[in-house]
Amino acid sequence: MSLLKQDSPETLDDAARGEELTKGSSHFALAGIIAALLIAAAVAVLVIASEKPPAASGEILQVWAHPMHTETSGFDANGEAMAKQSFEQVLVFARVKLHNRGDHPLFLHQILTNATLEDGIHTSFAASAADYDRLFIAYPDLAALHIAALSPQTTLDPGQTQEGMVVSAFRLSRRQWEARKDLSFTFAFQYQPSLTIAPRAAVIER
Repeated sequence: MSLLKQDSPETLDDAARGEELTKGSSHFALAGIIAALLIAAAVAVLVIASEKPPAASGEILQVWAHPMHTETSGFDANGEAMAKQSFEQVLVFARVKLHNRGDHPLFLHQILTNATLEDGIHTSFAASAADYDRLFIAYPDLAALHIAALSPQTTLDPGQTQEGMVVSAFRLSRRQWEARKDLSFTFAFQYQPSLTIAPRAAVIER
């Protein structure tokens, strides 16, 4: 009889089975990690594929600023006398170009001019097409800026590009305007994200 202890067949079988179970668990864990990575990659591809570029694009071609002292006429809309008011304001003219690169019409319904000052962002709505024309009647010295207006109610068909002038007014002094930190224009569309554009060229003061 040998003095060396020999393991029984049952003991060998249990050890072998344990080793096989360990190997099997490792394979299952690795397969799970690979499957999770494949699913994450597939989701990322679907998200990227489903993202579409904005339907609207545009450019601010030129901006003019006209600081002025304003005094009201002393009459209301009905012709009744009222106290006169005087204040400083800045008229901001911008020649803009908008393009519809989508497959559906774009319905513009608001144009805003945004000036960032020391106390925060000041926003002014662009004048309507009718008010735009009346502005040049009231201030004939600005006639050089009187080109076709871009109405805040413009509709852009697919593939269409439209260019025009917009004007906004800020009740600011010249000093406040010149101390601005930023300037941008926001074009709000129905059923579509708004488009905000900053001018690239320097603002011209008139």
